[in-house]
Amino acid sequence: MRARVAFSQASASYETLDRSLSVFMAIFYGYNIGVDISIAEAKNRLPELIRAVEGGANIVITRHGKPVAQLAPPPPERRKVRLGQMKNRVQLLDGWDAPIDPDRFLQGDL
Repeated sequence: MRARVAFSQASASYETLDRSLSVFMAIFYGYNIGVDISIAEAKNRLPELIRAVEGGANIVITRHGKPVAQLAPPPPERRKVRLGQMKNRVQLLDGWDAPIDPDRFLQGDL
């Protein structure tokens, strides 16, 4: 009985070690790999996870083993908003906002 308990504790610690190792690799080596991490661990290691995301890693945050959120790098470059670019390019015909007769509309005469 004691051996089974020790083995289950050891396998649990190996799983934790494996998960921590993948997070460590993503953070310090910048591998472009996906990492699953629990909410509690993400809360404790948020600055490290953000550094990993800056290095190109995708982090999936899980709750009870189910994905609930993802940390990913932003798009490479955002497009600047240029207001007024369509000015004088769109022309509306006269009467475009005139009231529509429902009977003619339903007959398809418009």
